[in-house]
Amino acid sequence: MNAKNYLSFFAALLLLACSKQITPVRTPTTSAEAYVNQYLTRPDRSALFARQPALSFSQNGLGVLPLIDIRQDSVYQTIDGFGYTLSGGSAGHLLQMTPAARATLLRELFDTTGNSIGISYLRLSIGASDLNAKVFSYNDLPAGETDPQMQRFDLGPDRQDMIPVLKEILAINPGIKLMASPWSPPAWMKTNGDTRGGSLKPEWYDAYARYLVRYVQEMQKEGIRIDAITVQNEPLHPGNNPSLLMPASEQAAFIKQSLGPQFRAAGLNTRIIIYDHNADRPDYPISILNDPAAKQYIDGSAFHLYAGPISALSEVKAAHPDKHLYFTEQWTGAPGKFAEDLQWHVATLTIGATRNWARCVLEWNLTSNPQLTPFTDRGGCSSCLGGITIDGDRVMRNSGYYVVAHASRYVRPGSVRVGSNTIQDVPNVAFRTPAGKLVLIAVNTGAAAKQFAVRSGSKSFVASLDPGSVGTFVWE
Repeated sequence: MNAKNYLSFFAALLLLACSKQITPVRTPTTSAEAYVNQYLTRPDRSALFARQPALSFSQNGLGVLPLIDIRQDSVYQTIDGFGYTLSGGSAGHLLQMTPAARATLLRELFDTTGNSIGISYLRLSIGASDLNAKVFSYNDLPAGETDPQMQRFDLGPDRQDMIPVLKEILAINPGIKLMASPWSPPAWMKTNGDTRGGSLKPEWYDAYARYLVRYVQEMQKEGIRIDAITVQNEPLHPGNNPSLLMPASEQAAFIKQSLGPQFRAAGLNTRIIIYDHNADRPDYPISILNDPAAKQYIDGSAFHLYAGPISALSEVKAAHPDKHLYFTEQWTGAPGKFAEDLQWHVATLTIGATRNWARCVLEWNLTSNPQLTPFTDRGGCSSCLGGITIDGDRVMRNSGYYVVAHASRYVRPGSVRVGSNTIQDVPNVAFRTPAGKLVLIAVNTGAAAKQFAVRSGSKSFVASLDPGSVGTFVWE
């Protein structure tokens, strides 16, 4: 081979190497149990859920470094999943992509193999949320008309965006769990006759329960199983559009008089979840669960964290240990502060909510576009940043994408939280997966790099995190 051929040969090799994204991975020399895989996101974006060289098991750090001790004999809640709300606006953004680009993105988000982040839980709106272009319900009527038997019920608006996207997602991940939440009943059922604010008239409790039963049934006809519903999104926030004011006493009455009996009579196994609002009012779900007539129909309580401490979830668990807890919404405000948002959401929600019994942790809003549209008038969110931003076929991954990825890819549904102690500046949470692997998620909330040891039974290893960095560690 002459010099010119040598140069061509090595140029081809160089081109091949540059065309592939090569991740340095330490290959174990013995068995799959001889090392720890680690995945890292740094606040400066120099690593974005990037696989790092594997760590070896060693006793070297024990007795010297701060120790995170994994206690597999301390078992807490089962995990249902991690994910987002799929708003009508999000569905619309996805449908504006070319089919090939959308298929590629949906596989990245929802596939459970390869390099997907494996989103395992989505929340939907029953009717419009404030991230739809306009407000609608499935039974909107001219002024003065009513339809208590739901003869004019129609999923119509959802057939344009939500249902087509959900069918594509279910084709990729048929096992994904879906929770649905209403922002408002049809306006004709409300005291103010408006989509914004007002309360549900008691004379329409049965009609509204019938409306929610029909939603679950009609979605099932589309091949879309609704695993759970919350009774009302943010029942103490009537200023959104759409919205409804529903105090705890009214929610309890609606459940025990109408919703629970009708779900049971229809043979639905969709779970009923109460509250779905901020952690500053644990008394709201506790008071409903204190009513045995309502409690019999209820699976658990859902929370957001725009107010109150995440520890309030444990207060509700202590009061009613037989009922489940869910974390269902937290926004990121545009344009976003990547480092701050990443650290806070992982420490407070991914770690904090699960350490306080949450079975799922959901970020608000899967996608946004550069204009942060659509949103409703008179109270819709004009600054909600999605987990990803979609601009045509271009995709930008925001902090929320990595917050979810660090949990969703390896903490699969059916995993259980197991015990782990806390150490200074490194909040953490540990899980055992259905496949028998251990997963530790940790974030360095301090101002300096932190080295620490991790021990589970007879195995231990040493890890380190730079300030603001998030690590997911996986081993057998």
